[in-house]
Parts: sequence; structure tokens; C-alpha cells
Amino acid sequence: MEGIHERSRTQIVRRSVVGLTAMSEANNQLSLVEVGERIRIARESAGKTQAEAAEAIGVARTTLVAMEKGTRRAKIGELQRLAGFLDTNTNALLRKEAVHVELTPRFRKLTENEEPSVAKAADLLAQLVRAEVELEALLGVEYARNLPPERRILVGDVRQQAEQHALELRHWLGLGLAPIADIVTLLELQMGVRVYARRLAAKISGLFAYDEKVGACILLNANHPIDRRTQTAAHELGHLVATRGDAEVYEIDELESSREEKYANAFARSFLTPAQAVRQKFAEVTAGATSLTRRHVIVLAHYFHVSREALVRRLEELQLTKRGTWDWFVQNGNITDEQAQQVLGDVSRSDSLKDDAARPVSLKTGLMAYEAAKRGLLSEGQIARLLHIDRIQVRVLLSDIDAEESGANAATSILR
Repeated sequence: MEGIHERSRTQIVRRSVVGLTAMSEANNQLSLVEVGERIRIARESAGKTQAEAAEAIGVARTTLVAMEKGTRRAKIGELQRLAGFLDTNTNALLRKEAVHVELTPRFRKLTENEEPSVAKAADLLAQLVRAEVELEALLGVEYARNLPPERRILVGDVRQQAEQHALELRHWLGLGLAPIADIVTLLELQMGVRVYARRLAAKISGLFAYDEKVGACILLNANHPIDRRTQTAAHELGHLVATRGDAEVYEIDELESSREEKYANAFARSFLTPAQAVRQKFAEVTAGATSLTRRHVIVLAHYFHVSREALVRRLEELQLTKRGTWDWFVQNGNITDEQAQQVLGDVSRSDSLKDDAARPVSLKTGLMAYEAAKRGLLSEGQIARLLHIDRIQVRVLLSDIDAEESGANAATSILR
């Protein structure tokens, strides 16, 4: 028994040494400044002050400041205690491929006095981006970006500026005046924006953040109807165009308390329903009519892929109908889905984003995690921590994809 105990202890010590050596080697791969930057981002993401972190690892605050500046090397023991205190792990702080996304602190500045649901949504966006970017780094995936030039909001009529910028962006993208059937695909494929949909608190429509390392990121509320999500995505696009350096949380019925919000709302309306296109289509659909009917609204909203309310509000703004027209419809029985079905037939739009949100992990991220596991780059435990799911869910995820992959063969090889 003594021999067994001695052997076990030796093995444990050896593992520890190997582990420390590995961490030292990993540490050597990063400069002191890079390690310090990662410590700072991890601390700020955890919402901890320098004084709190210093106390937790038993050093003076000035020592922690020196570590974060890269003027003092962090000892392995200090890094281990710091990682535990910040709810991360030493490997994540030191691994070369690990990606440190600095989104949460930006939202925290916005949400200091907000409800926990807003902070929770901001953390979720940061988690989703971090997982995706780290998997891309591991697999050597290059994420293509093609963001439009930034346009600043100038003094003057903010709505006119938004209208002009939206029209210019349409031309830049080669859209002309055509309706936008799928704004999420447009954002992802033509501009390289990272778009996610997850179930959020009802009051939250979406979040936007931009980071030089990871690009533009948008989180949409999967609980909202597709028309509302389309409007939210266009609103966040407005922030990307004019105020991309500022993180933003967009809430339902939010008052236009700032020029930035007025701009984003006007940009969304102009981008989805360009004035010239709306006027032309309105003239066609209402030809010979003396009043706007429910049928007119249903046909026009369907054509532009926006909600019936958004369409009527746009008609009011363009003075194609009287102010208060939408309110009149609401007070007189509204315009129902059943009426829309009577006019259009069964033309329900597929909602793949909502379906994807029902999964514990998005399809795209799941496939990358599977590939990382298949290549031996990540263990089950590492995937579980990265994706914030438990190991059973990881096994189910990998097993399901593996079953789908079983039919792959040389005839279906991807040529790169």
C-alpha cells in the first residue's frame, strides 16, 4: 500500500510539474504586456476592481497594476489564484489561441443602473462571441469582414442624415431600391457582422457591440417575431454605421432620448423601406383608391418584409397617409394575421434563426466545436466550459453531428 501511495504521490507531483512547465512554456509564448492585457480584460469582464483582485491573490494593488501593464511578470501561483478569483482558468489566460473579447466591460458602463436582464444579455453576447472567435482561432478559420465606412452624425437634421446614409449604404451594397428579404444573411455574408439570436427578456430587442479584434456583433431576441427582429437588426446596423465605437442595448418602446437613437430608428426605416421605393409601390398598390385599406397595408408590408405597423408608420412619415393612421387601425380591430392570410394565402416566412436559438448551441458553433474535438484540439471539458453547457450536452452535440457525418466519404471531400 505504501508503494502504491508513494507512486500515486509521485505521479501527482509529476503531473503538477508537467502542468506548471506547460504553463511556463505557454507563458513564454506571450509577452508580459500580452499576459497583462489578458489579466486586465478578465478582471474587467468579471467586474472586479484592481484592489479586489490584488487582495484575492495576496499582493499589493500596485503589484497587480504592474502585472497588467506588463512591467512585472505574474508568478504561476498568482495566476492560478487570479484565474480562480475571476472564474476562469490559467490555461485560458495563457493559451496562445485563447481569445480575450472585451465586450462585457463596455456594456457594464451602460447597465450599472439597469435591470439584471440587460446585464445578463450583455454577458451572453460576450460568451457567444468569445466561443465563436476562439473556435475560429483554433481551426484557423478566417472571418471575412467588409464593413462600410463609418459615418458620423453631424449637426443638423439627424433624420435626413440617416435617410441619406441608409440610401448610400444600399448603393454601396449593390441593393438599389430592392426589398430586403433576409437582413441577417445580408449582415453576415456581405458585411461580416456576427449575428446571434437567443431568447432574451421580453423588453430587450437587441444588443450591438464593436471590437477591433472581433468586428461588429449583434444579438437579437429570438422570442420576438421575425418582422420585429428585422427592424431591430436594421436599427443596430444604424449604430454600426454611425456610432460603432459605442455598445448599445435596444429596448422595446425605448424613448428617442438621444440623437443617436433617433438616428438609428430613422436609419432602420430608411434602409428597409427607402422613400422612393415606398412611394412607387404605394402608388401601384393604391391606384384608384381613395383611402388606405387593410389589404393595401398587408400587401405593402409583405412586399418590403416589415411589420404592418412599421409600414404604416413609414407611410405616415412620408406623408402618404395621415398621422394617426396606424392608431386608427389598432382602435378599430387592428390588422390581424388571419386577415393577412386571407389576402396573401399561406406565405409564412421560414425562421431558421429562431429554430437555431432553440438549440443549446448554435448550428455553426456546434459544427466548429465538433471539428475541434475531432482534431483533438479541445476536450469535452474544455468545450463544455467554452460553450457554457454541461458535459452531457457536449456528448449529445458531438454524437448527433458525428451521426450526420458518418455518410461523408472521399466523394464528398471539400476542396480548399
